[in-house]
Amino acid sequence: MTKAIIIEQTGGAERMLLVDVNVGEPGAGEIRIRHHAVGLNFIDVYQRSGVYALPLPLQLGMEAAGVVEAVGAGVTHLKVGDRAAYASQPPGAYCEARVMPAKCVCKLPDAISFETGAAMMLKGLTAQYLLRKTMPVEGLQAGDFVLFHAAAGGVGLIACQWAKALGYQLIGTAGSDEKCALAKEYGAAHVINYAKEDFAARVKEITGGKGVKVVYDSVGKDTWDKSLDCLRPFGLMASFGNASGVVPPFAPGSLGAKGSIYVTRQTLFTHIATRESTQAMADDLFAMVQSGAVKIKIDQRYALADVQQAHRDLEARKTTGCTILTL
Repeated sequence: MTKAIIIEQTGGAERMLLVDVNVGEPGAGEIRIRHHAVGLNFIDVYQRSGVYALPLPLQLGMEAAGVVEAVGAGVTHLKVGDRAAYASQPPGAYCEARVMPAKCVCKLPDAISFETGAAMMLKGLTAQYLLRKTMPVEGLQAGDFVLFHAAAGGVGLIACQWAKALGYQLIGTAGSDEKCALAKEYGAAHVINYAKEDFAARVKEITGGKGVKVVYDSVGKDTWDKSLDCLRPFGLMASFGNASGVVPPFAPGSLGAKGSIYVTRQTLFTHIATRESTQAMADDLFAMVQSGAVKIKIDQRYALADVQQAHRDLEARKTTGCTILTL
């Protein structure tokens, strides 16, 4: 038996229940992993609330780090005793131990702690595919401006550092002066407090009226329209979340009027659909972290039993950096 967090109905944070569940043996292509730390992400909120509909009852959680306890047939990249970390479907990371598919689980380098591993996999791999693979049609070169919303969050702080390492001028937005200062400290070239300033007007000012080549947006509804106005001709609007709500339908013709701009809706799980792509992306992330170019900032730690409060704080935008559940 193991402690785990499940929901039997979608809704608020109070729907999450701490229960005992059975953990069996791994089948073909699976492992059993005992967690040392679990990562918290906004996708967990979407799944809990029903924005992303999944079969119920549901065990929540998308990333964690721990030690491999058992290995099923056909698994060759992991063995019993390996330190490992993952961001993976299906959900189920909010627990002490679980059986899960092995393909998205990666060996965790000895130089990276379990807490860091749990905090960085989903958010770090997201930053990786955004900055390395989600490119405007004209590409990105050193010196180019990019706009990154929620720059003081878990993905945002990683992206600030990674963009700086690549030579990009990242313009980061956040909802308070304190969060803006944090994004600047972590590598943002410019910061905008969108609670006080019109971020579209400020972006045009920063870029000399030209706009940015790409907007990376996990906020959604509240930032969508003005984000499109921040783009230069042929720019890319890269949506990867909807923390403020789902973006409403829009007329494709408006993209032409705004400069023949492009729109894409990205999700990590397309990028890590194979063992090979997962490992290549993780290797890139591990290298950036071990080099010191990207530091993983863990600002909140909660016990597994306190997950309701963790979700409330995340939804209230009281958190910065990464949040983990400790075991």
